[in-house]
Amino acid sequence: MQWQDHAIILGVKRLGETSVIAEVMTRARGRHMGLVRSGRSRAMQPVLQAGNLVEVTWRARLHEHLGEFRMEPVTLRAARLMETATAVYGVQAMAALLRLLPERDPHPHLYDALDVILENLQNPADAGELFVRFELAVLNDLGFGLDLTECAATGVREDLAFVSPKSGRAVCRAAGMPWADKMLALPPFLSTGAVVAADTESLAAAFRLTGFFLHRHVYEPRGIEIAAAREGFIQAAMKALHAVSPERPAVAAKR
Repeated sequence: MQWQDHAIILGVKRLGETSVIAEVMTRARGRHMGLVRSGRSRAMQPVLQAGNLVEVTWRARLHEHLGEFRMEPVTLRAARLMETATAVYGVQAMAALLRLLPERDPHPHLYDALDVILENLQNPADAGELFVRFELAVLNDLGFGLDLTECAATGVREDLAFVSPKSGRAVCRAAGMPWADKMLALPPFLSTGAVVAADTESLAAAFRLTGFFLHRHVYEPRGIEIAAAREGFIQAAMKALHAVSPERPAVAAKR
């Protein structure tokens, strides 16, 4: 069996003295593993860095086998991704999110989103917001998507200010104020049709929102911890955004 596709490197594991097992994200076949012979060679090491875009050919005798990868570089952006903390942590954190999905299960929109985000992780004004939207997309693909389009209580689509921790649905300000202390804040930039960008306060609220539902629906039931890279990314993104928008104090984004 054989197929060919573009792929984004998520990580590698050493196998023997010269080879590695590469983990990649493809558009048509999702997260996929494969053996790369001589993957530890001087020629291949720069190619097999997380975040790089490659053209991969996979071969195996049977579909269920690990198979072997042949790779050709397309966009080598790993060196650029190592220049900022948001990019370093962001690559690791998104790879950890993708590992929550079944291997070889196609998620083309997540592949497209990953490719776009990797091109913008150095921009502090965009990195945090893009990452939060990626977390929401992963939650949706895992079957725990949030409904942020209309108020769960009234059906209105304006002035949505809260998210119910029980249902994961948006609630408008008027309906939610009596229970505001029990609600999660809905950052304005996540509202449907919003034209505002994230600031440090709303970004911190967004990280608390996605962190809450990731913990409740994904990590806690599986008995695993949220990847440490996520906290590293949050701290780096908040610091970077505060540096370009210093009018508000930096806000901690704890789950």
